[in-house]
Amino acid sequence: MSLIRDQGLAPEGLKKIEWAKEHMPILKELEKNLQENKPFKGLHIAVCIHLEAKTAYMALVFREGGAQVTVTGSNPLSTQDDVAAALVQEGLQVFALHGATAKEYEECLYRTAETKPQLLIDDGGDLVSLLHKSFPADLPGIIGGAEETTTGLIRLRAMEKNKALRFPMIAVNDALCKHLFDNRYGTGQSAWDGIMRATNLIVAGKNVVVIGYGWCGKGVAMRAKGLGAKVIICEVDPVKALEAHMDGFHVMTLLEAAPRGDIFITVTGCNKVLAAEHFKIMKNRAILANAGHFDIEIDKQSLKKLTGAPRQVRQNVEAYTFPDGRSLYLLGEGRLVNLAAADGHPVEIMDMSFGLQVLALNYLLKNKGKLENRVLPLPPELDQDVAWLKLKALQINIDALSTEQQAYLESWDF
Repeated sequence: MSLIRDQGLAPEGLKKIEWAKEHMPILKELEKNLQENKPFKGLHIAVCIHLEAKTAYMALVFREGGAQVTVTGSNPLSTQDDVAAALVQEGLQVFALHGATAKEYEECLYRTAETKPQLLIDDGGDLVSLLHKSFPADLPGIIGGAEETTTGLIRLRAMEKNKALRFPMIAVNDALCKHLFDNRYGTGQSAWDGIMRATNLIVAGKNVVVIGYGWCGKGVAMRAKGLGAKVIICEVDPVKALEAHMDGFHVMTLLEAAPRGDIFITVTGCNKVLAAEHFKIMKNRAILANAGHFDIEIDKQSLKKLTGAPRQVRQNVEAYTFPDGRSLYLLGEGRLVNLAAADGHPVEIMDMSFGLQVLALNYLLKNKGKLENRVLPLPPELDQDVAWLKLKALQINIDALSTEQQAYLESWDF
C-alpha cells in the first residue's frame, strides 16, 4: 500500500512525466534494450531520490526492465505529489509526501527499506544508512546500489573507512558524465531558477557569494557571472580557491564576504557553513540559499536564536528579523533551492545522469558476488556509452583515430 497525498493528482503527474520522457533520448534508448532483455526480472529495486517527473521516468524504465520498483523521496520539499500519484497509477509502490514532517519522512524511508530491495539508488545516503542501522538481516540479500550525490558519497566513504559498508555502492556522482554536466550545468542553471522564482529580484549588479567551488559551485558561479553579478568565492581547499581566482572571481574568507554579499549560496556538503558570526554582520535583506543536499549548510537554529521565529513573506521565502531591524531572507527553508523552489535540473541534463544510474545497476547485476563492499567507481566504458548516446541524440558526429594513430598512442618506442 503506497503512502502519497492525493491519488486524484495523477493526470497532471502523467503529463509531466510524458514531457520529460520526450526530452530524455538516452533513457528512451536504454528502455528499448531493457524491454527486450528484461535483465531485472524478478528483482526488487528501491529508488530514494528527488521525486519529480525525470526521476519518475527512470523508475518506469526499471519497471520496463522487469523490476518491481519502490520509490521514496530524498527530500520533503522536492517531492511532487502529482508525480507520486502518477507512479502509483502506473503500478509502482510509492512512499513520498511533499512537505513531509520529519516523522512522515522517516516513515516513508522505513517502509521503503521494509520491501527488502536487492538493488537500490540513493540520493544523499539516507536509504543506505537506514538499511545498515535497522535492517542488518536484509543486507546479505542486497546486490548493491548507486549513489547520486557528493553528500551521499561523503557518508558512504565514512562507512567504508569504518568497515561498516556491507554491499558495493557505485559512485555515479563521480562519473564524468555526471559531475561535468549535472553538477556544473544542471546545478548552475537550476539553482538560479529557484532563486529567481522565489524572489523575483534581479541578479545583475549584486554581490553573489558562492560558498564551495566544487563542480556544483563552479556552475553556480559561472551562471551568476553570466547574469551580471559580481561573484565572490569562499573555499577551504587552497587548490580550488586558486582555481576560482584564476577563473576571474574574487576569493576571500566568509567573514570578509559576509558584510558584502547580497545573495549567499552554499554548495559544500558540510554543516553550519553560514553561522551566527556571519549572520550578525550581513546586510539588511541579504538572501540565503542552499544548493547542497541537506538543510544543514545554513545554521537555521542559530539564525532563529538571533532573531526569533521567521515570518513567511513570499512563497518559499522566510524573513528572519533582528532586534536592530535587519532582515535576512531564507529560501526554501534552507533546503535544496533548485528543488524546493523550482523543478530541479533541466530534463536533458538528468537524462545523462539517469542513463548512468541504469547502466550502474545493470553492471552491479552482471557482476553479482564479484565486487568488494566498497565505494566503487563507475566503469569508464559506461561513461563513454552515455556520451555516445548523447552525441547521437544531438546528431553530432566526431572523428575517430586511425589504426596507425591508435598504435602510435599505445606505443612507447617512437
